[in-house]
Amino acid sequence: MGDRPDALSALLDSVAAQQGAPIDVVVVANGGPVPEVAGEKVRTVALPENVGIPAGRNVGAAELDDDVVLFLDDDGRLPDPETARLLREAFEADPKLGIVSFRIVDPDTGETQRRHVPRLRASDPGRSSAATTFLGGACAIRAAVLREVGGLPDDFFYAHEETDLAWRAIDAGWKVEYRADVLLEHPATSPARHAAFFRMNARNRVWLARRNLPWPIVPVYLGTWIVITTARRPSKEAMQAWRGGFREGWNASCGGRRPISWRTVWRMTRLGRPPIV
Repeated sequence: MGDRPDALSALLDSVAAQQGAPIDVVVVANGGPVPEVAGEKVRTVALPENVGIPAGRNVGAAELDDDVVLFLDDDGRLPDPETARLLREAFEADPKLGIVSFRIVDPDTGETQRRHVPRLRASDPGRSSAATTFLGGACAIRAAVLREVGGLPDDFFYAHEETDLAWRAIDAGWKVEYRADVLLEHPATSPARHAAFFRMNARNRVWLARRNLPWPIVPVYLGTWIVITTARRPSKEAMQAWRGGFREGWNASCGGRRPISWRTVWRMTRLGRPPIV
């Protein structure tokens, strides 16, 4: 959005400092001013309006001609210059590895927020594991995955677009991994800082289910999240926004339906995250 120039510069410096072959970088100005950036491998794309996080990332990915695409939040930083090497080795070692989710750590405390560990058993963020979703602003995706199953869902704008892509990738036979040794420094934040968080969270949760789950699981999945959301005791205003988003998720087009197979449901269950929660 062009409102964090110092943070963006620090991120680009950390990418340029990676050991090995230089990394091509595309900075997408998503409805904001085009930033001043330096470096032969850095270019910008200006969008006239904010098209949302997933659509903006899709635009950036389309500008690259690489085997693997990294998506990095503009207020993040790669603290280890060996990160690119770790990722190259991981993708070379396993041809079916499709997506790597990084460990996000607060630069001041070194701690990882629970919500940034993409699995149910999140008490030990230092443990790598298979996963069924990933962190959109701290990840690496094989370009073949994007070509085969499509990019992030543009219409989601914000929230759950990563899970939508991860489920489609797993259904196509790709692996998703959380790598605790691949770090992105990022200030600890609350997702509720976004004004539309509760509405988007609910709407896109419904879209996620309608697009991807076999119909018998849809009410179970959404019912589980109704219980979880209520148990978290959001404010009256937040709950109203959530209910409005939930209704919108049923009334508005979800952009097409392509349910995952029951084999994929079982595979996700074996990985510790059945698609009912």
